[in-house]
Amino acid sequence: QVQLAESGGGLVQPGDSLRLSCEVSLEYYAIAWFRQAPGKGREGVSCILSDDGSTYYADSVKGRFTISQDVANRVYLHMNNLGPEDTAIYYCAASLDYELGYGDRDPTRIFDYQYEYWGQGTQVTVSS
Repeated sequence: QVQLAESGGGLVQPGDSLRLSCEVSLEYYAIAWFRQAPGKGREGVSCILSDDGSTYYADSVKGRFTISQDVANRVYLHMNNLGPEDTAIYYCAASLDYELGYGDRDPTRIFDYQYEYWGQGTQVTVSS
């Protein structure tokens, strides 16, 4: 069965906005958005923690992207002022990492914790 499912990607022009959605069907400690551009490694984008709603952002998206969660068990990534550098496949991932959920957290390594469940990804293309 599908635990995570992303949607909302598409083709946009520089400066445009998109909202990605991730439907979650499992219990989790954290939901994070990652992205991977062709030929590049995986990059953590944003994370939201289930215990207190704390949010974290990569420097490359800080001030432009916003992660949020609604009452329908859906996590969003609001992306503003998109640029070509944001072109990538975007994935949502769920962490059941005990250390992340209950232990000390290192904000600088929030994306290095274990994320056991991953969606299939949604393509975001920013081009003129």
